Amino acid sequence: MPANKYALLRYRIIDRCLTNEARPYPSKEDLRLACEEALYGSDGERISISTIEKDMWAMRNEGDLGYYAPIAYSQPHRGYFYEEEGYTINDINLNEEDLGALRLATETLNQFRDSPLFRRYHQAIDKIVNRLRISPEFDGSGESSFIQFEEAPEVKGIEHLTALADAIRNRQVVRFVYEKFSDGSRRAHEVHPYLLKEYRNRWYLITYEPDRDDFRTYGLDRIEQIEVDKAFFSLQKDFDSDRFFMHSIGITELDKDPVDVVFRCNATLGKYLASQPLHASQHIREVSGGDVEVSLRVLVTYELLSELRGYGPAVEVIAPTDLRERFKKELSEALSKYR
Repeated sequence: MPANKYALLRYRIIDRCLTNEARPYPSKEDLRLACEEALYGSDGERISISTIEKDMWAMRNEGDLGYYAPIAYSQPHRGYFYEEEGYTINDINLNEEDLGALRLATETLNQFRDSPLFRRYHQAIDKIVNRLRISPEFDGSGESSFIQFEEAPEVKGIEHLTALADAIRNRQVVRFVYEKFSDGSRRAHEVHPYLLKEYRNRWYLITYEPDRDDFRTYGLDRIEQIEVDKAFFSLQKDFDSDRFFMHSIGITELDKDPVDVVFRCNATLGKYLASQPLHASQHIREVSGGDVEVSLRVLVTYELLSELRGYGPAVEVIAPTDLRERFKKELSEALSKYR
């Protein structure tokens, strides 16, 4: 690795040593050992005294860094110190609460390091993780000892994320073969990619298709033989990624107007929905008998129906009438299977 790859990290380690009141006036050898241990541990890497000398010179004089650190040598103590009391190159003072939030954010970011979309950013993620690990307040145990993230199995199609993200960013036409869930038929498509969206550990591509003059959604797990064309496209002026799924629960977007969906549920489910709303439009009010009534302004999508079905007998659909009748029929058919 290049000798200067971790230069900024070494500056921080040197700063930590020079501000350590428990072990004042570190020598060049002390600084060398501290940098070596923090960056490489027992992996066999070595940092030279000349590297430490160059680092201190840069901290004192390098204009691009902007530290102009007042590092001086104390002859009586045979070590280095800051002539300016209270000086540190850390110009942002973080309290323990700030550091805790930063640690958690770093651990969260680190969960995605092996995702195809983030592999190109390994070096940047490593720098953030390493910087935090050499913080004076960092205890080395990490938040992972008491916070456990959900680890979803790797699903088919995520290997396409990087190519599609680049195509969206560069506005390049994409061609691929798509297999339908319903009948297994396969068809070639040429699309303008607009948005990648994740829903329940699955990734979807939202596209515009000039031939159909319409937006369509494709699951990445059913996409094959991706080709990114050199041809470029112009974005549709009426597309707004923030508004595209405004009335949707899930990944389905319908060319229809949203409707008022109302259902009644018990108080326990009502508390759960109050803490984790189904949709931004959700409104809850208490009704007689201790139950609550939940109203949503949404599209009636497959994902909405799946959510409501999943609550079973805890939910009674009130409106719209056709949705209530649909649930009544489905529940009747389900009951007939147990007779």
